[in-house]
Amino acid sequence: MNKSSFLMDTLRGMVIGIANIIPGVSGGTMMVAMGIYDKLIYSITHLFSNFKKAVKLLLPIGIGILLALALLSKLIEYCLATWPVATNLGFCGLILGSLPAIAKQVQHKGFHSSMAICFIVFFALVVGGALFTESAVANVTLKADFFGIVMLFIVGVISAATMVIPGVSGSMMLMLMGYYEPIINLVSETVDSVIHFNLSEFWHCFTLAFPFGLGVIVGVFAIAKLIEWILSKWRLQTYWAILGLIIASPFAILIKTDWSTFSIWQLIFGCLAALAGAFAAYKLSD
Repeated sequence: MNKSSFLMDTLRGMVIGIANIIPGVSGGTMMVAMGIYDKLIYSITHLFSNFKKAVKLLLPIGIGILLALALLSKLIEYCLATWPVATNLGFCGLILGSLPAIAKQVQHKGFHSSMAICFIVFFALVVGGALFTESAVANVTLKADFFGIVMLFIVGVISAATMVIPGVSGSMMLMLMGYYEPIINLVSETVDSVIHFNLSEFWHCFTLAFPFGLGVIVGVFAIAKLIEWILSKWRLQTYWAILGLIIASPFAILIKTDWSTFSIWQLIFGCLAALAGAFAAYKLSD
C-alpha cells in the first residue's frame, strides 16, 4: 500500500470522524465532499467478495475515524462551547468546498423534473428539520443490563445508518434520542481507562461500547447495501438529492449555532476557518 495514499485516506477518515462528532454535520456529506463516497459504499458492500481492495481503503479510513474520536472529541467539544460561531463556520466551509467535486457527478448529464423534485425535497427536509426539531432531549443513563445493552445496539444501528447518508447528521440523531452526551462521555472514559491502565473501568466501558459498536457495524452494512441499490437504479436523481442535502447543510448548521456568543472576533476567525475548511475539502477531494 502506497504510504502517501494511506496517509491521505487516514486524514480523510479523521475528517469523517470529526464530522460524526458534531451535531448537525454529516459524515456522509464529508465522504461525498472528498470524492470517496462511491468507493466506500462499494468497499463496504464487497468486503468479502473483494477483500483486498476493500481493506486497502477501509483500513486507513477506519483508523482515521478512530483517531478523530479518541483524540479530537474533547477538542471539538471545547471549540463548540467556546467558539461556536467560528467552529460551525469552519464546518460550513468544509461542506461548501466539496461542491465542485459533487457537481462533477451531475455535470453535463441532463436535467429534468424528477431531479429538481429530489433536490427541493431533500433540501427542505434538512432545513425544515433544523427549524422544527428540538436540539436535544433529556440524556439517558447507559446501563449494562439486558434492556440497556439492547437499546445500545439499536441506537448504534440507527446512528450508523444516518452517519452514512449524506446531509443527515448521525450525532444529531444521537442527540435527539438522548444518547449523544453519554456516548461522547463513554468514548472519553474509555480513552482515559486505557491511558491510566484501569482495567476495571476499561471492562465497564467495553461492556457498554461493544453492543453500540456492533450496532454501528450492522447499520453501516445495511444502509450501504440499500444505497448501492438506489445508486444503481436512480443514480442521477440520487446525486441531485445528495446535492440538495449538502447545500442545505450549512443552513442547518447555522440555524443550530449558538449565536449568543457572537463577536467580531468570532466572525473573523469563523471566516478564516471557513476558507481553511473549503480549501481542505477541495484538496481532500482530489
